[in-house]
Amino acid sequence: MTASATGIGSLPGGDAREAAKTATGSFEDFPYLPELPARGPGADMIGRSLGLLVDLYAHVEPSGWRIGDRPGRDTRRSRSWLGEDLDALEEFTQGYRGKLKVQAVGPWTLAAALELHSGEAVLRDAGACRDLAASLAEGLRAHLADVGKRIPGADVVLQFDEPSLTSVLRGRVRTASGYRTYRAVDRQVVEGALRELFAVHDGEVVVHSCAPEVPFGMLRRAGAAGVSFDFSLLTEREDDALGEAVESGMKLFAGVVPGTDAPLSDPGGSVMGVRKLWRRLGLAPGTLAESVVVTPACGLAGASPAYARAVQAHCVRAARSLADNPE
Repeated sequence: MTASATGIGSLPGGDAREAAKTATGSFEDFPYLPELPARGPGADMIGRSLGLLVDLYAHVEPSGWRIGDRPGRDTRRSRSWLGEDLDALEEFTQGYRGKLKVQAVGPWTLAAALELHSGEAVLRDAGACRDLAASLAEGLRAHLADVGKRIPGADVVLQFDEPSLTSVLRGRVRTASGYRTYRAVDRQVVEGALRELFAVHDGEVVVHSCAPEVPFGMLRRAGAAGVSFDFSLLTEREDDALGEAVESGMKLFAGVVPGTDAPLSDPGGSVMGVRKLWRRLGLAPGTLAESVVVTPACGLAGASPAYARAVQAHCVRAARSLADNPE
């Protein structure tokens, strides 16, 4: 079984061509569309996804991103940078056939981060949350179609970044004043919105969160083909949900390598915890390579350029070690 590894999304620096070269060169079998938040608002995770919205616009305020009445400078800048990044990726994927990952912020993290005109989060207004999800769905359809035209041999994997998902479910997202939190959103409402967003893509959908307490069971029921997470945050309380997820065919994108500069262990050591998890769950070692994709723990925007390159190469070697020595 071939080992598999990929990146999360963000890289340091602001050179689109260099980032695309790194993402495609490091992960020849599973490249991804890089994000470069160091360029400023609009290149950040939230800003890039807001630039995808249809008939819904946002601009930057001192407090963060806020809904606007018309497309302004921040929207144009976000779309321009995305186009630049896609041009660079297209250049380095000529003739490529295989998996290719693109990322967008999921509806609930977006609702927690985007402000209404009042300054409160979209999360406060159920109707605004529905409108935001619908606008994101339309924008993603167009974005995925564009990627498909540019790189026709790509088997596109769509990753939704949802680091705030657990906070939304547990009522931990703070209001504008910071003194209160928004009411927890009903789990069925959250799951239903995710299921509808996942349906915009007819290929694999993966959900990424580097926060604790990832709701593996909910994401499986909503139709996610994989979950990307910081492996160091797992607890044994999540064993049952993880075991059910793997047995149902869900892939685990295991973030086993630190996302900021740190000493790198040997590749086999980086995935030792994954092997131990497999034994604890009573899963067949032979399923490791087909069920696990090795990644950094989170995005690499805060890493040095040298470490970002090193950690991606390390992920590839760690995945190979996992496939060659599953037990």
